[in-house]
Amino acid sequence: MKGRGSMKIFSVCGRILKVAFVRLGVLPFLLLIAVIVFTILSDNFLSGRNFLNVIRQSTYLTLVAVGQMFALLTGGFDLSVGTILAVTSVVGATVMAAAFVAMPESIGLVIMIGILVGVFAGTLIGVVNGIGVAVFNVSPFMMSLGMASVGFGAALYMTGGTPVYGMPIEFGDIFGFGSVYGTPTPVLVAAIVVLVLFFVVNWTRIGRYFYAVGGNIKAARLSGINTRLTLFLAYVCCGFMTAIAGILLTARLDTGEANIGATMPLESIAACVIAGVSLRGGIGRLENVVLGALFIGLVQNGMNLARIESYLQIVVIGLLLIFAVVADQFRLRVIAGMQG
Repeated sequence: MKGRGSMKIFSVCGRILKVAFVRLGVLPFLLLIAVIVFTILSDNFLSGRNFLNVIRQSTYLTLVAVGQMFALLTGGFDLSVGTILAVTSVVGATVMAAAFVAMPESIGLVIMIGILVGVFAGTLIGVVNGIGVAVFNVSPFMMSLGMASVGFGAALYMTGGTPVYGMPIEFGDIFGFGSVYGTPTPVLVAAIVVLVLFFVVNWTRIGRYFYAVGGNIKAARLSGINTRLTLFLAYVCCGFMTAIAGILLTARLDTGEANIGATMPLESIAACVIAGVSLRGGIGRLENVVLGALFIGLVQNGMNLARIESYLQIVVIGLLLIFAVVADQFRLRVIAGMQG
């Protein structure tokens, strides 16, 4: 009788885990495992101060991952996000430093000019990606990979590989290390951007178009949706979100860097896939992508506390991406089995 009772308990637990896996995906399980493992490895992992540090460090990846989600929703992806970060940083810092020399008394105007030009330069790469994919039917892989090479080469040509200095100190004080009512400025900016995008994705027509185009582009076209414009906007949004992250990261570093963001394509795609965004398009939720980016930040923070080398951390992120894709395929088969 005792054995039958244990079997019944295991059976109920198994069904609960199966339903949770189908509805929530692999992310909650990975979060739980990460918290348990890193709590064992480090005494400081569960402290409130450390969690605040994780949220602050994850801000930049969150913005890039949210932008990446738009490209993934339409069935593509953007491999040029690392380059967009670099171009935004270098162009914004160079223009801001030049304007500061010309107008040393107008700090606010100088900062505004640098931010606008930097964001414009980063978004321009998204515009070119969008034109290539939507108008000339270039595959997202080749288009974004080509622009990654073009942008990275241009950033290195502009700087000669050296950091750009000379920006007003107020830029870093406000957008890199500042806070509003105790909330770090980068976190506040990311929260506002995410709230706006949450409204766009869930309550506007263009938000539904992204899902429709990624789900079945032929059906979307026959339904009267302008699929070319939707594809174009997806890459422009990705470039714009990444450019905002580039400006915030530049303020944090207090220099313009051509080498920032090298791992960002892998990390942003991993954050989306772990959060349940389908690589085939048409499936994904914005709030889950934010949690996915926080998970990547949590894992990196835990590995830093456990003193795992940075090269091995890249290996771990890559393995997590592969595991998430395999888990997503398994989840789709489970769903198909339940529906059958």
